[in-house]
Amino acid sequence: MTQILQSPEPIVYQGQFGDFTITKSDRRGVIIYRSALMIAALNFALGSIIILWSGENPTIIRALTPLIGCFYLALGVSLATIHIYMATLHRLLQLFWLIGAIYTVILAINNSDPLALIVYNNPVTIFGVGFTFAALTGIYFKEAFCFNRLETKLLTALVPCLLLSHLVGFLSIEMKEFLLGIWSLLFIIFAIRKAFQPITSDIGDKSVFKYLHQQKKLGNIS
Repeated sequence: MTQILQSPEPIVYQGQFGDFTITKSDRRGVIIYRSALMIAALNFALGSIIILWSGENPTIIRALTPLIGCFYLALGVSLATIHIYMATLHRLLQLFWLIGAIYTVILAINNSDPLALIVYNNPVTIFGVGFTFAALTGIYFKEAFCFNRLETKLLTALVPCLLLSHLVGFLSIEMKEFLLGIWSLLFIIFAIRKAFQPITSDIGDKSVFKYLHQQKKLGNIS
């Protein structure tokens, strides 16, 4: 871990708007981002396994609530540490996560049934919970756009399709379960591949961030 965080000597990179260096803090932020993604993916996958193999047993389904909580926290950390050039988009994804988290907490507090069953039996809750997955889809889209990853391209399309199918009911239970399994698998693949990606690729061109910050101070961008 120390070797990852530290570089023998500062390396100067040529950016679009000037030179920049990558600090230990930058590297730590990427590690936190990737670790949080892995935690979110593992919790999501484990929760999906419970859903697919337990039927609608309330006792077993209730065990999903702590996993959902861990998933939410990990996703929040990911959104706090992800590098996105467009600050407005970054804030929007964080806002989506916050709305989804608040709605989910209220849903859990005001109902005695397991949280997962509430969402399953009441598709209209997607209008609230869906904000969380809109934020997650934003991460998938960003990764697909920046790194051309097949799994994130598929996830960017799959997640809205699955949520919409639950809301409207245009897919069979078997198909929705199949897509949930694919989602879990692709999410795990995505998180694992991120772990082996060069640290610098997730930091990006810091000169762009500096330029955009300067333009914002001058009032040229929002």
